[in-house]
Parts: sequence; structure tokens; C-alpha cells
Amino acid sequence: MTLFRATVLDTPDDPFDGGVLRAQDDCGLLVEGGVIVARGDFTTLRAEHPDEDVLDLREGMVLPGLVDTHVHFPQVRVIGGLGMPLLDWLDQCALPEEMRLADVDMARGVARDFVTGLVDAGTTTALVFGSHFASAVDVMFEAADLWGLRVTTGLVTSDRILPEPLLTTPARAYEESRDLASRWHGKGRLRYAVTPRFSLSASDAILESCAATFGEVDGSWFTSHVNENTAEVKEVAELFGGASYVDTYDRHGLVTPRSVLAHNVHPTDPELATLAARGASVAHCPTSNSALGSGLFPLRRHVEAGVQVAMGSDVGAGTGFSMLKEGLQAYFMQRLLGDAGLPLTSAHLLWLCTSAGARSLGLGHEVGDLSVGKQFDAIWLLPEAGDPLAVGLGNAKSADDALSKVFALGTTSDIGGVWVGGDQIAAGRWRMPRRT
Repeated sequence: MTLFRATVLDTPDDPFDGGVLRAQDDCGLLVEGGVIVARGDFTTLRAEHPDEDVLDLREGMVLPGLVDTHVHFPQVRVIGGLGMPLLDWLDQCALPEEMRLADVDMARGVARDFVTGLVDAGTTTALVFGSHFASAVDVMFEAADLWGLRVTTGLVTSDRILPEPLLTTPARAYEESRDLASRWHGKGRLRYAVTPRFSLSASDAILESCAATFGEVDGSWFTSHVNENTAEVKEVAELFGGASYVDTYDRHGLVTPRSVLAHNVHPTDPELATLAARGASVAHCPTSNSALGSGLFPLRRHVEAGVQVAMGSDVGAGTGFSMLKEGLQAYFMQRLLGDAGLPLTSAHLLWLCTSAGARSLGLGHEVGDLSVGKQFDAIWLLPEAGDPLAVGLGNAKSADDALSKVFALGTTSDIGGVWVGGDQIAAGRWRMPRRT
């Protein structure tokens, strides 16, 4: 067992429903077999467990591991393609890069860069948009398994509009998806995600194939895009006889509590009602929405409709892996919406980047906060002396104020340690795959 000593901040209860930030200055967390088995005042826990190893992290602060509910593994090398709306960005940046992953050696290098990006940002759990090539999805699973990350991913499927190398057939999509799921779903911390790219490029036949896989792979997840860009929304309606974007998935039984749809910047009220009734979640991706000019996310409408919202980086339209930056941008968006926006506190931001994501991925019983019985997925924030975050934390008036400064000033370079299931996989610039 290991006894961790630290200032610990987390959000076990939903701040959108009355929950508050939980903060302990000299907290003890006793971890055994990767699970938190006791939590309380450090002095008390030390007296009860005098012989256990102590890891003293009081120099910084400890937060739960961050959760990214929408991030594209093939796009890590095209981050920063600014100045274009969604469909132009796909044509000029994302899709040419994604075609290169037909080469498995290329895909292996991209997967390495991608996983390194997650670890450096303190992201311990992610719903990852995979590749159109089964061999590339294989190496993504391999990389995630090597590092012991909690990753849900799968084959991306499309049968129209995209360049020919990225297209498939319903039968091939089903066969390749089932093969990947048979080898990776439930292995270690990995799960399979049924992933049509979006209804724009996925016909009813592909969506029916997805529904078959979703129904047959027990405990699999479903993810895709929805209502991201007004031009895209219009084209989808034309392709599906005027149906709403959400309905294109719902008519195939793909909108469930195991579904996470990315963006939803332009939903109708009936679509929000459907998402709420089905228990589906939405991944809010603020830096991507800003970079592509997609619009300001209507968080208040989602919350008031009862739709669960979590955060996604949307690399590579998003501008990096840092969920701290996504939280800050989410705050900015709600401020810019004025009365239509939803004022956010630092507790809301931490919730959206941790517990909300864990719940959206069906992992709320395992991760998302640092309560007894949860896995020890955690990050240690340790800014260098004299940098803006260190100065800010040294002058914070309260725990809420300190956490606000973390979101306002924190970067990936401030993350001094990363643990997944009790295994430390990073310390500053040192990174180590888990021992097997």
C-alpha cells in the first residue's frame, strides 16, 4: 500500500445539481492494488497505518485524472489548421492526413505521438475517434494498452462523400468491427466504440451495420458527430429526407445511455428532448468550435433539458490535448453568450473535465473523483517556482480561487505526475509505460 499526502481537489457531486468543490489541504489517500481504500486527514491515516510508504505531494496539488470524451487519434499531426470552417478543414487538413494511416508503420508513429499527448496533458481516460483503417485501429489499441490508459475506441466507418480510400461497405464495416472488438474489447482498460464518422458520410446501410455491432458487442459504446456546423446540418437533412441530425442515429437505436455525440452546437429542442430521454451524453469541444467558427455551445439549453454534458478536446480541430484549456474556453463561451449562457465556477469546470466525462463513459463507479472505492487515477499539478501558476496558487484566497487559477493559467508543463489505477506513468517529462 502507498499513502499519498497532498492537497486534493475533486467534485464527487454534480455542481449543476447543487454539488460543491471538495477540497482537503492535508489529505491522506491510502491506495492498495490501484484502489483508494481510505481517505481522510493525513495525520489520522498515518497513525492508523504507520508502516506504509508515504508519497508526499504537498508541494503542488492533486486532481483526478482528466477525461476527454472526444479526441481524434489520426489528427494529432494536423493540430493548428486555422482559418477554415468544418467542411473545408476536413478536405484540406484532416482527410488527407487520415488517408496516410493506411500505412501501418505510419499509423504506429501517429499512435505513439497521440498517446504521448494524452499522458503529457494528464488525460487518463478518453473516448477516442479511431481510424478508417482496421490496421491503424489495432495499433491505437496496442499503444493505449501498453500505457494502461482507459481508452474506448474503434473503427471509423463511412460509405459516401469522403475520398475513396476512406470508404467501406456495410458488410466489411461489420466484419472488421467485430474482429477488432473480439480482440480488444474488455482487454485491460480497453473498450470498443462503434463509430460512424457522421451521418453526412454514413448512409442508412452503414448505420444499420453499426447498430448490429452495437447490439452484439456487449458493453460497447457508440460515438459520432452531431449538429456541429450549420452547412453540415443542412446537408444531413437533405440526405435523410428532412430528418433531424439526432434522428438519423436514433432511428437505428444508436442513441442510448452508452452514446456520446460530439459538438451539438446547433440542436433543436426536440433533439435535446430525445437525447435526454435516451440518457445519451454530449461532448462539448470549445477550442474546436472556436477554431472552426462552428458557434457558441448552448450549455444552458442542454442542462435545462436534462442532457449530460462532458468535455472533449477534439484534437486535431481542437488546439491541443489540455483539458484545462478546454475548461477555460468553455467558461469563455458561456460568458460570451450573455444571458443565454450558463455562468460557470471552477467546480463546474473540474466536474466537466473529470466526473462528468467518467459518467458519460459509464465509468463513474471507477474514476472521476478521488473517493474511497475509486481507482487512483490522478494528476499532480506542480508548476515551477516563479511561473504564473505558481505565483497564482501562492496567492489564492481559497480552494475555489486556486482551482480557478489552475484553469486560467495551467498548461501541460505544470503536470508533475500522472497515475492510472495506481501505476505512475509520468513524472514531469519522464514517461514510463506500465509494468506488465
